Amino acid sequence: MGNTRLICDPNELRDLFLFEKLNDEQLAWLCRDGRVEMFEPGLVFREGDLATCFYVLMEGEVRLTKMSGGEEIELVRTEHHGSYAGAWTAYMGDKVDQNYTGSFYVTRPSKFFVLDAGTFAKMIQEWFPMALHLLEGVFFGNRNANEILGQRERLLALGSLSAGLTHELNNPAAAAVRATSSLRERVAGMRHKLKMMAHGKFDSATLEALVQLQEEAAAQVAKAPTLTSLEAADREDELGDWLESHNISNGWDLAPNFVQGGFDIDWLEKVHGTLHECGTDVFEGAIRWLNYTIETELLMNEIADSTTRISSLVNAAKQYSQMDRAPFQVVDIHELLDSTLVMLARKIGDDIAVVKDYDRGLPPVPCYAAELNQVWTNLIDNAVAAMGGRGTLTVRTYRENECVAVEIGDTGPGIPVEIRSRIFDAFFTTKPVGEGTGLGLDISFRIVVNKHHGDIRVESEPGNTRFIVRLPIESQEVAAAPLQDGAVQADTGGN
Repeated sequence: MGNTRLICDPNELRDLFLFEKLNDEQLAWLCRDGRVEMFEPGLVFREGDLATCFYVLMEGEVRLTKMSGGEEIELVRTEHHGSYAGAWTAYMGDKVDQNYTGSFYVTRPSKFFVLDAGTFAKMIQEWFPMALHLLEGVFFGNRNANEILGQRERLLALGSLSAGLTHELNNPAAAAVRATSSLRERVAGMRHKLKMMAHGKFDSATLEALVQLQEEAAAQVAKAPTLTSLEAADREDELGDWLESHNISNGWDLAPNFVQGGFDIDWLEKVHGTLHECGTDVFEGAIRWLNYTIETELLMNEIADSTTRISSLVNAAKQYSQMDRAPFQVVDIHELLDSTLVMLARKIGDDIAVVKDYDRGLPPVPCYAAELNQVWTNLIDNAVAAMGGRGTLTVRTYRENECVAVEIGDTGPGIPVEIRSRIFDAFFTTKPVGEGTGLGLDISFRIVVNKHHGDIRVESEPGNTRFIVRLPIESQEVAAAPLQDGAVQADTGGN
């Protein structure tokens, strides 16, 4: 874009609020080391480029934009004389990122006073040393405070998740221990029963048939159908009656195992037909031996289910924490969401229905996976709290332009209009004292917007609150600066 250099008049600079308190010598220095330029409409600088100049608007109109979720969003449009933009943190040197944090446009022919970044830094450092120390103190003090409080927020969330994970792991672990103990007893009983059967009147053909029945029983347990409580109760009554009618003592105690294993009266008739000539005692011993077989298979299934559950929880924990994985990677966003839901399962509880509406055709997303998991944790935790532990939690994914959109919805009372603009502010919370820190959504905002160049917004009405996170599908040179650097700053001042 072409521009014209003009004569710098110290008196004209004195009319700008930034320079109104400077003396004649300082104004002369500015005119000597700076310059006045006329810019035609168009781009002055682009977001992300190296910040080389500091601009002060003298005449005209400008607008400042920032990329959000793959779209350029206008933050400020002003014609206020003295508004400034550009390398305004140059005086802090390499202590902070020295790139433009937004894009700067001229909307009509406009006149600027321009200082090179190095010249502007030298001016601040030499003319206002005390102010420089105060500015640095505020800037880095806030950054350190945000870092400490952010770490505390993450530790609090981690402690809550760890307690929930411990509880979730304890249940299948305890079930596996109980099943192993019962299995030991059943195997011992089977050995004892086999010894008794060996003294019975079995010929080789009958014994072979009995072993075949045992194999069938083991195979049947593996494919047993799932019954409703009413169906199971009806079958237990039928099998209990049948066992009692065939002189099997305490047959009602055996019936539930046969039903759980998927057996019916026809199968028991088959066993009876094979062994009826051996006598009642032998037949009852065979039934109990088969019962031990069924119990053994059922217990082994329980152990397998429990250990699989433990393995799934451990894998979910590794996925959630991104243990042993690079901080920045390209991932399937659904894996992150699923691992977070597993980690929060205890907090979500049984009275909240979880609906997952995933677009499995979405491409992988370049991101800091562990930090996005923290975003999902904060949003889901808030949704659960808003619903008071009862309602429907909806997790939805879809494509929106060149972004992947993740929507966390709840059926709570909604967010009042008067506080909706403040929910992403640090320390703002609607939770009772001691329950909320007011940092969860602030951290989420900075992770999504500052670190991933994405966007996070909320749409809310009673019974339908949705937080929508948009993440660029293509990497936009994701910021390497620490999260605690603070929220987006509009480089334009003086309004």
